[in-house]
Amino acid sequence: MTSGTSSPLLSIRDLRVTTSNGFPILHDVSFDVEAGSIVALVGESGSGKTVAARASMRLLPKAIKPTSGEILFQGRDVLTMSEAEIRKVRGAEIGMVFQEPMVSLNPALTIGAQLVEGLRLHEKIGVEAALERASEMLARVKIPDPAACLSAYPHQFSGGMRQRIMLASVMLLRPKLLIADEPTTALDTLTQREVMEIMVDLTRTFGTAVLLITHNLGLVAQYAKKVIVLERGKLIETGSVEDVLHRPKEQYTRTLIDALPKRDHDRKPLAAAAPLIEARDVEVTFSGAGNMFSTAEKKLAVRGVSLGVQPGEVVAVVGGSGSGKTTLGRAMLGLLPLSGGDVLFRDRSMASADKVAARDFRLQCQLVFQDPYSSLDPRQTIFDIVAEPLKHGPKLGRAEKTERVKEMLNEVGLSGLSERYPHALSGGQRQRVAIARAVIRNPAFVVADEPVSALDMTIQKQVLDLFRRLQENHGFACLFISHDLGAVSRVADRIVVMQQGLIVEQGSTGDVLDNPQHDYTRALLEATPTLGIAA
Repeated sequence: MTSGTSSPLLSIRDLRVTTSNGFPILHDVSFDVEAGSIVALVGESGSGKTVAARASMRLLPKAIKPTSGEILFQGRDVLTMSEAEIRKVRGAEIGMVFQEPMVSLNPALTIGAQLVEGLRLHEKIGVEAALERASEMLARVKIPDPAACLSAYPHQFSGGMRQRIMLASVMLLRPKLLIADEPTTALDTLTQREVMEIMVDLTRTFGTAVLLITHNLGLVAQYAKKVIVLERGKLIETGSVEDVLHRPKEQYTRTLIDALPKRDHDRKPLAAAAPLIEARDVEVTFSGAGNMFSTAEKKLAVRGVSLGVQPGEVVAVVGGSGSGKTTLGRAMLGLLPLSGGDVLFRDRSMASADKVAARDFRLQCQLVFQDPYSSLDPRQTIFDIVAEPLKHGPKLGRAEKTERVKEMLNEVGLSGLSERYPHALSGGQRQRVAIARAVIRNPAFVVADEPVSALDMTIQKQVLDLFRRLQENHGFACLFISHDLGAVSRVADRIVVMQQGLIVEQGSTGDVLDNPQHDYTRALLEATPTLGIAA
């Protein structure tokens, strides 16, 4: 380095990473992270973002290894450090927040035990002093009762709270570099903003640099100063956020930007009609987890909600985690018992329906789950998964059933994949299988529960476009559950906003997005990241 020029905190030079059989994952990737800066690493699933970040801490699986290049952290090559040297770097110098905190936190240990473990490993400090530092850090990440949190377990907290706890555990050691790997992907927009604001505030206070791995370009625009774009292990484009997002040079970058949710202004409003399915004053109560000495208080998750869905209408139900969205959808399908109210299907009460009517109702309804991997049988082929609902209709011959499944797979863009198993498909392909399974019997009503929340932006756009096309072709009514107002604007005729088990606002998509009436709706809209450049 020439005199007067400071070296970058992290400098990756010509890094090549391959699998044990020689398949390349990263192709001669080079980029720098300056001290105290926020740098975003973006790209689709499989682009190599997480591999590049994990290589910086020598945390790659055994079957994947760097074969050439350098990873210089404060001028020292991480790849040539001894095991003892790299252990001193991990946690103390480079910290990492993972995408799913429930997997990262040990369910068998208290939060306090997990927070002080790293602190006592890297510093000479007693248990009491470590717990005091941990309590102070929990207060800084806005955990309501830090002392009680120390003796609690991970399962007792929401996803957003668990991510704050993970952030606290990493920042306790005040690392010089924080790697944040999709830290907000599974969170609703309000919680996402809270976690990001806390992370940015903490890193600025301690002078920590951030390598933010994400597919959310709105977050990049709001929080980062520099962005690096990866595609299939190759560095495609790098530069300031303003240059890359507003003046992209490469087609792949433009594709990522074009995938951001845009409202469908061509969708024609539906003529008023009697509802196909209607919730009337629906209440759903959950029993608390009591013990042998006391009975826990019951929780009213849905509080007297009334909502109708017309034939062919897509109604989006939006709100933060715990607002009652999913509970309402499952209650309308009869998958959860009602503690009050009723559900009417084609003007017939389901509470008093006989077995024949109840079975007919169930056959007319379908559910698309948030996580297709856990909802698809790993032992069945894609053909068998999609064909299974046909068992409950008129008996079909083998040739006719094969043709129906073939047509359905072709319609969702999966032709030629019928003999594969779920593990052999990407996340977007698995969600297409789940949608095909739901639609193959031409149901009258479909509940789609967060069907795109776990997908990156380009795959999300493809699935939303597919869902809209299928809905138009097959004409089913749909309750589309989401925390993302941007996503629902592509598919919804009407938006219903829920908060704490109540509907606080509803109206046409245009009215709710352009002229929100309730403070909570305005808060959701304000928390939705856009490509406006942060100051």
